[in-house]
Amino acid sequence: MNDIVAAFNEYFEVIDVDTPELLREAFRVRYQVLCVEQRAPGFPASRYPDKMESDDYDRHSSHILLRHCPSGAIVGTARLILADPLDPEKPFPTERYMTLNSDPVDIASIPRQNIGEISRLHITREFRRRKEDHEGSEAGVTFEENGIKMRRRFPHPILALAVGLIRISASHGITHWISIMDPALNRLLSAYGLQHDSIGPLTEYYGQRGPYYANLTHMLDRMNKKHKDIWELVTDYGRVIPKRQRDVISPAPHPSALANI
Repeated sequence: MNDIVAAFNEYFEVIDVDTPELLREAFRVRYQVLCVEQRAPGFPASRYPDKMESDDYDRHSSHILLRHCPSGAIVGTARLILADPLDPEKPFPTERYMTLNSDPVDIASIPRQNIGEISRLHITREFRRRKEDHEGSEAGVTFEENGIKMRRRFPHPILALAVGLIRISASHGITHWISIMDPALNRLLSAYGLQHDSIGPLTEYYGQRGPYYANLTHMLDRMNKKHKDIWELVTDYGRVIPKRQRDVISPAPHPSALANI
């Protein structure tokens, strides 16, 4: 077992959101980060009296939570938006809000059941501050404003979320990712072989954001060559590799969960 995998197993647990309560927890984390910590434009806290942030795409998304094992705290979340089984041609947010180029790929040429959009990728500030307070300890973690920099045993918590995103992509036959990202986030992902290709210009969308794309097969092959230890982490030593499930549209694992919120 390489040291990054060992550190991940020590510090983190990725939780698949498969109950209404876990889904509510994901919404609470999103509210905390977007509405309270970041005070992101378009996400005023007053709009969410129940202190949970959600939207229509959650109905056909697969969600994960990130637990910090030493404290037991939920410290992050992410979702993978899937094709809507009730409306397979419904545009993904990237298609709806961004201007897309046909180079290096025409998104319309990819079967929609094989596309997933990465969204709501968040790590809580409370976790960052707690780790800063214990910087000198064995489990200490330091952070920067535009990203999170962990002690050398585990490079960055975003890799823990990548473990979950690769896993749920494999379970749903997702072979291509799209996303709306701050270019700084893509630069951070690039440091670990998770870079996405730009497929359009920057647009004002809660700040300057651009549309991005990744072919998971190409990304993981490149990672295997240049970042072998990270590849072993996110694929569980090659046991979790997203592959196309032909002619199958995989619904989110809990599309009715919102009815119970």
